[in-house]
Amino acid sequence: MTTAVAIQPAMPRPAPVPIAAARPSKQHNHNHNQNNINNNNNNNNSKLTDKENAVAGKPVSSAGGPVANIRTRRERPCDACRRRKSRCVIHEGAVLCVLCEFHKQECTFVQSPLPRKRKVVDGDKKDSPNAGKKRYVELVLVPKFMLVLVFVRPNAWPYRSWAASAIPTVVVAKGPASPLSAASTSAADAHDNCHRAKPSSSIPISRYIGLSSPFDSLLVGLSHFDARNESPTDLGTLRRVNDHECFIMLPDENTHEYSDEADTLRQVEQCVHPHGPHLLDLYFRIVHPSFPIIQKHLFVERYRNGDRSFTPALMAGMYILALNWWSLDSRVAHLPRPDVARLEALAMSSFSRSMEKPKLSTVQAGLLLLQRPEADNWSMTTQLVAIGQELGLHLDCSGWSIPRWEGGLRKRIAWALYMQDKWSSLIHGRPSHIFGANWAVQPIIEDDFKEEGDGYETRTDESEDEREENFRGQTLFAQMIGLTQIMAEVMDTFYTQVAIQDFKNAGKNSTSLILARAKPVQIKLRQWHERLPANVKMNAPTKSKFSSLGYLHLAYFATEITLHRRIVQSLTSDHDAYGFFMIRNAAKTRLISAMDFVNRLRPEHLQSFWYFASKINFTLIGTFGSLLWATAPAQEEAEFYKTRLREYRWTLSVSSNRAHFLDYAVSMLDASRAMLNNLAEKPSLRDQISTAGVPPKAAERVPGQPSNGGGSPMQGQVYSQPSELRRMQSVESFRGFGSLSGSGMNSLEGSVQGDA
Repeated sequence: MTTAVAIQPAMPRPAPVPIAAARPSKQHNHNHNQNNINNNNNNNNSKLTDKENAVAGKPVSSAGGPVANIRTRRERPCDACRRRKSRCVIHEGAVLCVLCEFHKQECTFVQSPLPRKRKVVDGDKKDSPNAGKKRYVELVLVPKFMLVLVFVRPNAWPYRSWAASAIPTVVVAKGPASPLSAASTSAADAHDNCHRAKPSSSIPISRYIGLSSPFDSLLVGLSHFDARNESPTDLGTLRRVNDHECFIMLPDENTHEYSDEADTLRQVEQCVHPHGPHLLDLYFRIVHPSFPIIQKHLFVERYRNGDRSFTPALMAGMYILALNWWSLDSRVAHLPRPDVARLEALAMSSFSRSMEKPKLSTVQAGLLLLQRPEADNWSMTTQLVAIGQELGLHLDCSGWSIPRWEGGLRKRIAWALYMQDKWSSLIHGRPSHIFGANWAVQPIIEDDFKEEGDGYETRTDESEDEREENFRGQTLFAQMIGLTQIMAEVMDTFYTQVAIQDFKNAGKNSTSLILARAKPVQIKLRQWHERLPANVKMNAPTKSKFSSLGYLHLAYFATEITLHRRIVQSLTSDHDAYGFFMIRNAAKTRLISAMDFVNRLRPEHLQSFWYFASKINFTLIGTFGSLLWATAPAQEEAEFYKTRLREYRWTLSVSSNRAHFLDYAVSMLDASRAMLNNLAEKPSLRDQISTAGVPPKAAERVPGQPSNGGGSPMQGQVYSQPSELRRMQSVESFRGFGSLSGSGMNSLEGSVQGDA
């Protein structure tokens, strides 16, 4: 029995128009006279334009004869949408449908439905050797249009999720025809590729025009812009988004590349077949809430409706990330795992091709591919930054003539790119490629996460728990952006070449200079932590669900460690004893807090989504401990760090059973330990006279305690500090950086607690 499948195409974008609208086509003369609908039946060439009214009587074809079995214009698509197999949408009061208005073409209702021929292979014949096997239904459209192959698998989607209601088909588009091109999973490339009028139509390449480019802003302002803010030129079409920013849309005639993309996408789907819907469900449940760079509802609806015109690299990136939870899902854990290596190869080849003509989906795909636990691609990050600048992601789009949801999407992608650049700079110790002077993106707000107005107004009802998790994820994403900005300030203040030279020139005063510059950024870091919303603190209830809160708090400790690490590196043996002691005590406090945080991670944290920098951030804790061990002035202190590092390694080893990327941190700890084997043996406080790193008061003889003969009053009294000093050494007492003097710290203020 043959199964009939209805494929509903993706809904087009509403007005206002996207940045990269389709290349202007030749203007047509429209006779939009609403009276022609009912009164001019004798005029065979009359244009039927008002889709909001029903047709009184049978429509008339261009040949003059009546068209049989035609529904009213309200019910059926126009001729152009029928050819594209696209949903025909007309906003109330509009004369043209959205797509005809977009492509600047006539919106007519004179053609009859296209004939379709169904051809069933011999698998349906009872005497066929293939009888009982998979069935294929081939829908062959008239020449010049798209060929769609539908593979029917009844009962193939048993998953209880949004994917459960999706159409059980795998659709492969052959040829250059495609609705909403490769990008728009996030609706993203509604910017770049809307529906094309014909399979051979080209898709414009949109590029941002800077003020210093040959397109001078004053000269551009003299151009004549139509109602769509577009102005054709010999070099391309100018698209103005506001009074200051402008894009140029360049023609792209290489339509054969789109068939290549369709073939790559087919291979991607084959790699995960039949688990694609299930993997997407995992992605949207685990990754998307805390890393929302995709327009979820638009993507889901397009996927449900059978649209498979997504960018292969983006689809592969989503599948690859979701596969990290394959073994944790009882529904598929017993099944063969899809070939991740094959997926990665397809993703990277598709990504490389898309960089030549980048779209927003190119940035989205790159960001997802860089979230892989094993990904460590510095050059790919720098390429994404360049692509983002070409697409204008570094600009303030709040006043642009684009839909509100699209502006929110651009901001989310832009800030995700910012974080990728800044954290890559930290973990690699290399210069950032995004500078504050050229970053105009406004702070993220709650409205930037709303998706209303993207063309799919019917939303799947979410449960209260789902809404709570989505809101938690949005808060997490926004807080990570704020923390990244502080971390970027730490990097700019202490790790640029200019800063390094400043500290070098300061000589013996370098530590004092570093402390002075550390105070304001330390205050910002403390205030950020104190103002964390309750739903993203580590003690927030998880309700036995995966929780990605760990990567935010780990990033906080990594930022603190990066700050203290620079201070410890500047210390010299001739530094004033009290300042030396307080600096190292503060660093010790940060290390203990970070290690205790790792000890408190639960399975729901370890098995959830971790931001790409987390692998190195775990490692930085061990690196900091090794630094304190190497610079310890005495054997007793070195033994303390040696013991804590041994405990930390054990914690990471046990946790790596649930978070495999922690194996890297374990390996780095072992490498550091090997280096520390070359460390010279440190003197014992009990065996030699030394005041290095010990407060002066601790060296004084405690009243009533017997003298040590001719020995130093330090001997045997190192751990006999007055109660005030013991209080200052406790983890709870550290108060951050206070007022500073040329010799060090005179007072401590402001609490920086490690617990959330």
